[in-house]
Amino acid sequence: MQQVVNGIFLGSIYALFALGYTLVFGVLDILNLAHAAVFMLAAFVALALVGHGLHILAAFPLAVLGAGLLGVLLERVAFRPLRARADSNISGLISSLAMATIFEAVAYLVWGPNVSRFPFGTIPESQFHLGGAVISRLQVTIIGVAVALFVALTWLVTRTRLGREVRAVAESPRAARVLGVDVDRVIAWSFLISSALGGAAGVLYALAFNAIQPDMGRGVELKGLAVIVLGGMGSMPGAVVAGFALGLTEVFVVANLGASWRDAVSFAGLFLILVLRPRGLFGAAALREA
Repeated sequence: MQQVVNGIFLGSIYALFALGYTLVFGVLDILNLAHAAVFMLAAFVALALVGHGLHILAAFPLAVLGAGLLGVLLERVAFRPLRARADSNISGLISSLAMATIFEAVAYLVWGPNVSRFPFGTIPESQFHLGGAVISRLQVTIIGVAVALFVALTWLVTRTRLGREVRAVAESPRAARVLGVDVDRVIAWSFLISSALGGAAGVLYALAFNAIQPDMGRGVELKGLAVIVLGGMGSMPGAVVAGFALGLTEVFVVANLGASWRDAVSFAGLFLILVLRPRGLFGAAALREA
């Protein structure tokens, strides 16, 4: 039971991070490789706000908002000027990688290479028991926030006008524009929401492990890529399910085989699933154009 709790706790962060990846990929059909850098910067912003005396309950939404605005800037600088190009997918990928490098360099310049930590007592320490497992207040908070954001995103995509426009642009930007949808506005909103989710995941990850440094997003980036491939490229339910599956797998591997086997077993399982089901767990079969 303890390992299940730990796996859900870790998987909720992976799933939240991967949802941001999935949202942009579903709209633009491109991977935003600066997503991990936004994840990292949001954690540093939250740390700075807490260090200036702000409570974490106020610092968290401000850091998430800052990450969302950074996503809008990223879209304007790294993606929008390239969308008219025939090779926009590759050029956008390279451009986002360049922006990630710049964001990391800024983090090194401002905060330095050493590990930074939240002050003691940022989230009060308390524990309770459930079915033989010990659960901390921090774990409950992180899982609760992640689930709330999953539900909010699902409602946004399925029940609102913006969500319908996002789905229309993801299906066909040209057709959506003919129907009167402001495609540039929808893409900007997609980046804002995507980066806000990545920023939320970054703050929660930093609170969970209380270790923040400029390269903290690199390992999570690989896990996020694994999650969206496993769940099905562009599938939000798939990203959630695969995120929890990866978290549970890692925790059980560490508990039974040791930490050195964690990534090997996780990515071997990913490889096996993709051999058996190339489009992922929830991915739709690709259509071949004549």
